[in-house]
Amino acid sequence: MNRRKALVLLAIAAAVVLPACKKKAAIQGIALQVGFSDKVLSDNLITDVQYKWKTDAAFVKLPQDYTVYVHYWHKNNLLFQDDYVPDPPMTQWAPGKEYVFTRRIYIPTFIDEFDPEFKGEESLRMVVGLYSPYDRTGKEKIQILERKLVVVPPPPDTPQIVYESGWFDQEKDPDSFLKQWRWTGPSARALVDNPRRDALLVIRGGVNKQILPDQKIIIKVNDNILDEFIPETGTFDKSYVVKKEMLGEKADFALVVAVDKTFVPAKVVTGSQDQRELGLQVSFLYFR
Repeated sequence: MNRRKALVLLAIAAAVVLPACKKKAAIQGIALQVGFSDKVLSDNLITDVQYKWKTDAAFVKLPQDYTVYVHYWHKNNLLFQDDYVPDPPMTQWAPGKEYVFTRRIYIPTFIDEFDPEFKGEESLRMVVGLYSPYDRTGKEKIQILERKLVVVPPPPDTPQIVYESGWFDQEKDPDSFLKQWRWTGPSARALVDNPRRDALLVIRGGVNKQILPDQKIIIKVNDNILDEFIPETGTFDKSYVVKKEMLGEKADFALVVAVDKTFVPAKVVTGSQDQRELGLQVSFLYFR
């Protein structure tokens, strides 16, 4: 198996640790090391990030809890972020301890390989710091680490996904939890390049629990059922390691997302004129 195995198995001990940052931490007695499960970072990539916080004898108990902010900047644009709340909270941290958190991130597609000025790689500026969620001024942010990350285009064998049938047009709502999605009908089919190796499949989406509380989702690879489940809440996030034997021998394979129940908004939602037969929302589909 290729380097994706490290991603799937979350081999934290093998994660690459970045060199110590030249910028000193603003909180005495605390240091941070960051590592990625993929040695080579590209765009359109899911990878795991390990944050290893260490306190020494000089660490003094903090007067308040902090949220960790993690911002990834491309030039002057905030490409994405991955803020998180430490558990245990930072007011419970003690000297001489180590606190490790592993987070999965998605580096979105942002590299333009056809740009005449493109030189084979781009860089992201990773900034990690602390802030109080109760501070509304923004003045109490404490920067801990800043690091330049080299990002290259995905390898040539990265599978392409074609939304073949059963999908409605993409919709967007910045105020919703999913942000963007495609509704499916009773069954939606995508054609995916066969990488002829084990690969990671990630599907994120949503269902309408108020209308269909016990709706079942069925995921198939070719004609084989990969999973069947009833989401516990209105959103779901599923990851699978798909074995190469399941993908078959053809140049591509069929990925099918289906449901056992559908609804027509115009028939069940007051004031709706939407006559589509809807299944579920798919906001993110990843195979690599």
